[in-house]
Amino acid sequence: MRIASFITTLASSAFLLAGAALAEVKTESFDYKQGDTTLEGFIAYDDAKTGKLPGVLIFPQWTGLSDHERDAARNFAKLGYVAMVADVYGKGVRPAPPKDSGVEMGKYMSNRPLLRSRVKAGFEAFSQRANVNASKIAVIGYCFGGTAALEAGREGLPAAAIVTLHGVLSNPTPADAKNFKSPVLVLHGADDQVVLAKEVEDFQAEMKAVKADLQFISYSGAPHGFTQAGNYFNANAARRSWVAMQDLFKETIAQ
Repeated sequence: MRIASFITTLASSAFLLAGAALAEVKTESFDYKQGDTTLEGFIAYDDAKTGKLPGVLIFPQWTGLSDHERDAARNFAKLGYVAMVADVYGKGVRPAPPKDSGVEMGKYMSNRPLLRSRVKAGFEAFSQRANVNASKIAVIGYCFGGTAALEAGREGLPAAAIVTLHGVLSNPTPADAKNFKSPVLVLHGADDQVVLAKEVEDFQAEMKAVKADLQFISYSGAPHGFTQAGNYFNANAARRSWVAMQDLFKETIAQ
């Protein structure tokens, strides 16, 4: 009986391992619209998962969609989420840093209603995906994308969580902080050379004024862009910010 039981256990384990081997992260690009502008989304999901899954909507840094965000989407998919990288600039608009990307980003930083329109279009396109649970969507953003994620909250979109990673925190309409409907997690570099102390103070004050559910984590020694490969990468901050984000997701969107 013990041998038979052992063989049965081995067979069951082999079946489970075979199923795991068949699981694969699928990716695809697709078009969606904001007004007359065509935008291009990138989506990643585990094709072994069925039903409606929690989602992570990702807004990219100032060059637009890049491998950094695609890799993040794939990593979220491996954890059981559907992840979409949204587009702010428009299909095919991928400006080179620093000059061209600075100019392109400036169009939206100086026109927050337009930025919010692009954010809302991405949120709605993602919410309508057949495999996404629209009540469990977290919105995150890197650098300029952090501004976009915060504008989702200021617009009052029904995100379950909002996260910025070395995000730009400026806000020309502080009163709109009252529209946040979810917890907000700001993952900030203490040595950020772009988001200066006054901007941090103003942001924290406006969130405190409306009693927002805000957690602000500042990583010592970390500069702006600390999750991205290159001169500004900070391994400790990148690792710890990923863990902090997953902790919030476990609380708000994980199944």
